[in-house]
Amino acid sequence: MIATKKILYAALCLFILIGCSEESKKTKRPNVIIVVTDDQGFGDLGYYGNPHIQTPTLDGFAKESVRFDQFIVSPVCAPTRASLMTGRYSLRTGVRDTYRGGAIMATGEITVAEMLKEAGYTTGMVGKWHLGDNYPSRPQDQGFDFTLRHLSGGIGQPGDWPNTKKGKRSYFDPMLWKNGEMFQSKGYCSDVFTEAAMDFVEQNKEQPFFLYLSYNAPHAPLQVPQEYYDRYKDIDPSTGFENDGRPFPEMDERMKENARKVYAMVNNIDDNLKKLFNQLEDLKLEDNTLVIFMTDNGHQHYRYAAGMRGRKSFVYEGGVRVPSFWRLPSRFKGNRDIETPAAHYDVLPTLADLCNGQLPTDRIIDGKSLVPLLSNENSSLDNRSLPRSWVRGGPEKYNNISIRKNPYKLIGNTGETAGIEQFELYNILDDPYEQNNLVGAKTMEAQKLKSEMDIWFDEMTNSPNFIKAQPAIIGTAYENPSVLNLNDAVFAKNQDLEQDVAGWEIEATEAGNYDIQINTGRKQLSQISLTLTVGELEIKREYKELADGIIDLKNIELQKGATKLTPLITGKNGGYIKPFYVKMTKTN
Repeated sequence: MIATKKILYAALCLFILIGCSEESKKTKRPNVIIVVTDDQGFGDLGYYGNPHIQTPTLDGFAKESVRFDQFIVSPVCAPTRASLMTGRYSLRTGVRDTYRGGAIMATGEITVAEMLKEAGYTTGMVGKWHLGDNYPSRPQDQGFDFTLRHLSGGIGQPGDWPNTKKGKRSYFDPMLWKNGEMFQSKGYCSDVFTEAAMDFVEQNKEQPFFLYLSYNAPHAPLQVPQEYYDRYKDIDPSTGFENDGRPFPEMDERMKENARKVYAMVNNIDDNLKKLFNQLEDLKLEDNTLVIFMTDNGHQHYRYAAGMRGRKSFVYEGGVRVPSFWRLPSRFKGNRDIETPAAHYDVLPTLADLCNGQLPTDRIIDGKSLVPLLSNENSSLDNRSLPRSWVRGGPEKYNNISIRKNPYKLIGNTGETAGIEQFELYNILDDPYEQNNLVGAKTMEAQKLKSEMDIWFDEMTNSPNFIKAQPAIIGTAYENPSVLNLNDAVFAKNQDLEQDVAGWEIEATEAGNYDIQINTGRKQLSQISLTLTVGELEIKREYKELADGIIDLKNIELQKGATKLTPLITGKNGGYIKPFYVKMTKTN
């Protein structure tokens, strides 16, 4: 199916390219760099009024750019990245969450990288992917020629098994994956990613390139080089806003310390972007390189947010409204603001417009090209609806869900049987801080938006990729062994243990024998029981001692097809032992 997708799409692109007009052929296509930071909120920039943070590079870049001041993303990171890559609502792509198997994008999706690669671009991805860690979900399987990334949703998280045990030093010298192979990096993670990005630019300066530079900072754990922390260790990030007139959260000492570390991490990114921007200037690429800067969602910890309500995970503005700066000097006049709402899923159709890319015609593209806005032309995008939803585990009707259609925004923080009076309605143009609930005074407007919300929710929760599991395809030439990590595990309730147990959706393209290694992540275990189920196959083992916490099963015959693998491990007291990862190696 994956090969068929790529062949059909390539054939369509070739047909379109042959038919391009002479005018299009003469137009020099821009290089494209998309920079995304992780958990950097709207207020984590000096440009938006934060007196404590030092971001001279980004502040200067903002002044040179077209600024989308109403740029809306998803409340959490993986859904934002799915929409950014595909131009589609994340639920259409199968991405509904950040872990527990909810952050694996359907492999049939056409990504920005695939679109631009077919248009003649060399493509590179550096940093955080977070849309699946096994074949065929990895970035190199989804159109990227060069990749350097960490696993899971963040360095050191349980799914990022090479770095999990490093604790407070996981962001330093992290083990990464370079073009599918393990790579021992040296240095602080954001420095490493910037250096790799600059190497990619240098190597591809003579041809059109697309670079997706996706920093994992300033996501927790809040680790930063000491020299950057020292710049902020003595500040009080809660001061300076007393006469601001905008809402500001109460900050305890823990929140203040988190803010200091976040500001230090962003400061480091700012210094790194200065190096990248200087390189573009030195190589005389600046004029014809579109650089997009954005963040993936709102701030994680309460701090200055330019008055906006909520934070990461909320559908209030503080969770979904982020900075978005676009600079392409050869085409767009900079230093201006666009108040028309725009969104992450608008990036792909915009790049199709700018780079002679071909939009897929066999699926719905939810985004719209922003070129008319960027070119200072009239646009009707003001009239569209912008829905948002997120609940841990998957969407729930009327719970943490919103829909915006200027000037109103309807929010549901209720349940499926809620009446309209339990919703919140804000005039987002007059009340950007979402303080004055108008649902009682504007019931008719609220009902109209609720009807749109219902249609959208039903369509998303019945979309094929949302319903269908996205398996890791094992035993192929593209990835063998396959290491199944906890971020991509699907958890299901075990009635005997009365708790959730980890398992993985897998698919074997042919029958064969596998060595299966189950790593518990523990140094020593005794009196262990294992029940491994792979579809209808069940294997039981008892172990008196596991000195290294690893269970090795040799020469296990698996049948062709899709199934679920669940290693149920219990200790001497019957307690569940969660696997750290499972390595599957096809041996014949």
